[in-house]
Amino acid sequence: MEKDLIRIDPVEIKDNIFKLVGSGWMLITAGSTASYNTMTASWGGAGVMWSKNIAWCVVRPQRYTYQFMENNDTFTLSFFSDEYRDALMTCGSKSGRDIDKAKAAGLTPVSGELENTTTFKEARMVVECRKLYFQDIQPENFIDASIDDNYPSKDYHRMYVGEIINCFRK
Repeated sequence: MEKDLIRIDPVEIKDNIFKLVGSGWMLITAGSTASYNTMTASWGGAGVMWSKNIAWCVVRPQRYTYQFMENNDTFTLSFFSDEYRDALMTCGSKSGRDIDKAKAAGLTPVSGELENTTTFKEARMVVECRKLYFQDIQPENFIDASIDDNYPSKDYHRMYVGEIINCFRK
């Protein structure tokens, strides 16, 4: 990792998770720096499950990042300061199938101390996770049927739960 990032215990994260993910956005990234993809996300969270510090995120099957999530054991959730909002918009609106998103967004992929996954030099905080579990969202399980309104194309997410194995911040 870059020298200005320091390893912290996940319990030292000071950010409000609702702001961090919901309005601040994050990049979900899987794969090594030689072959990876990243995408912007605003759905996810963190907590404790199975006596482990975990983070979870969701990816739709048609997203290019999906195949990287499926084919790799680890992934990162990377968080940025507001000055990178345009970069996050680029990563959320362009496909890695068509362009080098990091280059287009002005981001620098790095792996450093990570376990065969990728983040970005410009990130202010990185949460690295080892996949523990996945579950496909199933509409028949919606107790509140209005949730299905989030899926007009019926392209339901796959949820990934990962044990937090490393956490870094600036």
